[in-house]
Amino acid sequence: MPVSEKQLAAFADTHLWRLPFDTSPRHLAGPGDGRHVTHGLAAAGWQRTSDVLSPEIILTSPDHRYNLQFDPQSATSTWWTLRAKPTGTEPGWNAAFGELVPAELLTAMTDALLAPQPTEESDPFRTLHSANWTTDTVDTAHSPDGMCHAERQFVDGHSVRFWTIEVCEPGHGTHWGRHLWRASFGSHTPLHLVDAFVAVLADPAPLQRGMYDRTAHYSAVKQPSQLTPQQVVAAHTSRLDAIRVQARAARRQQPAPRTAAAPPPAPAPLPAPRR
Repeated sequence: MPVSEKQLAAFADTHLWRLPFDTSPRHLAGPGDGRHVTHGLAAAGWQRTSDVLSPEIILTSPDHRYNLQFDPQSATSTWWTLRAKPTGTEPGWNAAFGELVPAELLTAMTDALLAPQPTEESDPFRTLHSANWTTDTVDTAHSPDGMCHAERQFVDGHSVRFWTIEVCEPGHGTHWGRHLWRASFGSHTPLHLVDAFVAVLADPAPLQRGMYDRTAHYSAVKQPSQLTPQQVVAAHTSRLDAIRVQARAARRQQPAPRTAAAPPPAPAPLPAPRR
């Protein structure tokens, strides 16, 4: 299901007619345009496997191991769910994201899923510390404004971790007030995917939103951006082109499927018995 010219034109029509505003901090920027996520996966060859007339969207990877579900009618606070099925050598996992999670954060995670796995060990808390987040303990970090919190939990003291990112209004003398959004990464979620998510989350650069786009909180700051609408659309198109090139290269590197061995020649027919 490649991204069609009609779909690209619809994306451009949305963004060419509104001025982008630099919106920060990122965790308060609001959901943005979910097509950053779905177009990227489609460019990598993921197929829609849900009813085309349903508001629910399910995209499935070419190898059928991964799927991304978007459900705006969910009975829970989860709108996006990314799942991986177990294989003979790797466990399954899932990650869930609320309505107001910025699309760019999900995009960072899905782009990391599409790319080759890094050779260096990932450390999300090292990433957050480098972005001047503060830590209460070795397992909790807070954004500079005190509204976004990252926490990891160990299961029964073992190395398997649950990761949670939560955004809340400031409480009365505490970190925790009214809940705004939540992202959770189940056990066995590859650490480099969590790291990709938090790296984009903690980046101090603003995200681009339209003047009237929904934000996660009234305290989000919007200022006219130096980017033009044309540059916003061009960046989206360039990213999709890069993903297509990467996907083609990955397919070329895959080993050719084994062909079945030719069956042995049929034995010569025995001569007909003489009468």
